[in-house]
Amino acid sequence: MTPLIVSKFGVWTFTTIDYISLIAATTNAFNGALLARRPDHYKHFTVAGIIILAYAGGIGGGIIRDVLVNKVPAPLENPWYLFACLGAATVALLVDYGTEQRFKDGLFQFMTAFSLPWYAIVGVQAAMGAKLGYAAAVLIGIIATTAGRWIIDVACNVVPKQLVRGEFFVTAAALTGIAYLVCNQVFSLDIIPSTAIAFFVGFGFRLMSQALGWEEWEPWEPAELKEGEKARKTLGEGLKAELDR
Repeated sequence: MTPLIVSKFGVWTFTTIDYISLIAATTNAFNGALLARRPDHYKHFTVAGIIILAYAGGIGGGIIRDVLVNKVPAPLENPWYLFACLGAATVALLVDYGTEQRFKDGLFQFMTAFSLPWYAIVGVQAAMGAKLGYAAAVLIGIIATTAGRWIIDVACNVVPKQLVRGEFFVTAAALTGIAYLVCNQVFSLDIIPSTAIAFFVGFGFRLMSQALGWEEWEPWEPAELKEGEKARKTLGEGLKAELDR
């Protein structure tokens, strides 16, 4: 039993879905803090500013997901989300400080691949719990996965990741949600095996896209408009550059 004085601060217990959601929030908060220190995002933020952006990345998608399914946002009910995201932001700042302010490009790419499937899975679970259809479930999974990055990009005056060329960011979230639905609804697998399979589908596809340089397609445009575009590093190139430092 939770002591009465402690219970007044929120719900401290977890279901299986809550644990998955907490993993999503923590890893995305870590990514949010690293992203805020990235040269193309950094705007001389204070420590508090970086922590706020980490919270936006960590719980922003979850809050929007819960609002869409007409629930009280989980971080407002369970304080562990707030503690875990603060811890993740602190670790990210220590990693950044320990590398003499160099942005860890390879680490960030790997962590975005790792964190991406979790919110997609929880988004689908929340939508199915609210008795929504399969298409809505996948859509909510995509929104839950990508909304935190949207908030950070807009706050940093950067074009949101969802709108520009990249390593199949939105597509990986959609594939994760579809994989979970197939496992859970078609093959009637329980939450844990469905989550594990969907995670490896999304993580594997995103990681492969980063490693091989697969990117979303752009419409045709004149060659002069493509001049000056900065070449992207693959995951392997980013990691190699960091290990060689």
